[in-house]
Amino acid sequence: MTHPTPETSTPAPAAAPHTVSELVERQVVDGVFAVVRADRLTARGGQPYLALQLRDRTGSIPARVFRDADSVLARFKVGDAVKIRGRVERFREQLQIEVQGLVRAEGVDPAQLLPTAYRDLPELEGFLEHLAAEVHDPGLRGLLVSVLTDAELREGLRRAPCSRSGHHAYLGGLIEHTVAVTQLAWELCQLHPRLDSDLLVTAAIVHDLGKIREFTYGAAIGLSDEGRLLGHLELTMQLLTAHRPSELADDRWLSLCHCVLAHHGPGATPTGSFQSYEALALYRLNAVDADLKGAFEHGL
Repeated sequence: MTHPTPETSTPAPAAAPHTVSELVERQVVDGVFAVVRADRLTARGGQPYLALQLRDRTGSIPARVFRDADSVLARFKVGDAVKIRGRVERFREQLQIEVQGLVRAEGVDPAQLLPTAYRDLPELEGFLEHLAAEVHDPGLRGLLVSVLTDAELREGLRRAPCSRSGHHAYLGGLIEHTVAVTQLAWELCQLHPRLDSDLLVTAAIVHDLGKIREFTYGAAIGLSDEGRLLGHLELTMQLLTAHRPSELADDRWLSLCHCVLAHHGPGATPTGSFQSYEALALYRLNAVDADLKGAFEHGL
């Protein structure tokens, strides 16, 4: 019996790229994923194999490499983007990818691999602009105009998460959290007219601004050198100082700075206590949105 040569064999069906959330059993996979975890293990027969956890913007899935494990492991490190060829199989009632080919991927858009905001970003920007328009104090309004018309800063606000693994830990999480806290602040001012609405709303809009410089983006969300060494509170103060308009009086500036520095609690302030009702309000409102969002995402 003669066998067809490779040139005349019927070609295998082409693999279409799919997201993790779309994968089904027996599906051929040919796509790019981030390596979240990589463990070198030993099978019962003594052969090494790799246990991987892969992720894209829609979720994560385990994967196994049974052939040439050590050679494959040398091609990447945890946090890299990799191009995978393989097949989806079911093992112990869980889907996993049996990898037949793996190479490191270059030039991958982080948005392809990292989770993204659930809400529409242009809509969130519109909400933020609407809330900023509720500030009438000339100095505070000038600060917001300067911040929100800075193209680089605005792009960072759209892109940044709030954290790497806590609340709003996805691209666009920062603007989603900012809008939520600012909306809560505005509503609270309607209930409690003694609050300085201009101060509280401005503080809510800018309280996490430093997070646009806190993170790096690749196959995973990382910390920048500034984020690791200074933290987002100091980075926020640097950005606000750079955008402070001349018409923002010293007393208003100091009140705003106190709100920002105290929004994780009074321990970050020199006196160890809140020096304004607005600082207390921002602290509580920030915690409400962060804690509730964290519970929705990770459980109570």
